Amino acid sequence: MVEGKINKIHGWAAMKPGIKVEPWSYTPRPIGENDVEIKIEYSGICGSDLHTIKQEWSGTTYPAIVGHEIIGKILTKGAKVTEFNEGDLVGVGAQVFACHRSDCKPCNNNLDPHCPRGVFTYNSKYPDGEQAQGGYAEAVRVDSKYAFHIPSSIDPLYAAPLMCAGTTVFAPMLRKGVKKGDRVGIVGIGGLGHLAIQYAHALGAEVVAFSHSPNKRQECLDLGASKFVLTSDKKDVDAHRHTLDFLFITSNSNSNQYNEFISWMDFEGIV
Repeated sequence: MVEGKINKIHGWAAMKPGIKVEPWSYTPRPIGENDVEIKIEYSGICGSDLHTIKQEWSGTTYPAIVGHEIIGKILTKGAKVTEFNEGDLVGVGAQVFACHRSDCKPCNNNLDPHCPRGVFTYNSKYPDGEQAQGGYAEAVRVDSKYAFHIPSSIDPLYAAPLMCAGTTVFAPMLRKGVKKGDRVGIVGIGGLGHLAIQYAHALGAEVVAFSHSPNKRQECLDLGASKFVLTSDKKDVDAHRHTLDFLFITSNSNSNQYNEFISWMDFEGIV
């Protein structure tokens, strides 16, 4: 078995429900033959982190080190890891393990996030019962299948949000085949929405940003939106009904008005 370089990981953990975190250390799992040990350089802050430590989603196990937008460099790799070398810059998102067994239907259909033995980056347990801890720490150990090369063209300072927020909006664009000339609407110009605008623009789409805040108009246009629609302006909204091929909704679910959203879609449009 390969020995790790950081055998006591120091991080910032929530010890009880709330937003306070405090210094805490833990002994990581041994490095398996398919694992990598990563020295963390940057970790993004995701809304899921706050929901978890505040126990707004049930079932938080404390102490909990959250963070699933991780950027760092490989310190150590398991004996069977061939796609990485020590020193490689990598990113880790919301998952760190799945079984990949031949009898696992999700894993064999490239749906390993649905693996019944899968492990999320934090507040999740490995099959042996060990608790996973996340990126608000100096290091992390994960299955190498869930570490991803970060190109040298991307400044690692800005790469962390791509591992969750970026993936959340980019993956459905790829699955649904967003392409040049498509008319793509984005609702909710926040952490996910500002990335969705940039991705859709990069794919060649005509991007329409919808927001209740007039203060976001110029930022949306600067990010690549072709049009900005102020949702409180009825005339502006009416002019965009039945005009979209795709609509990506990244706003808070409590404020979403789906009947209204659907009225913006052209025939056979996809929400």
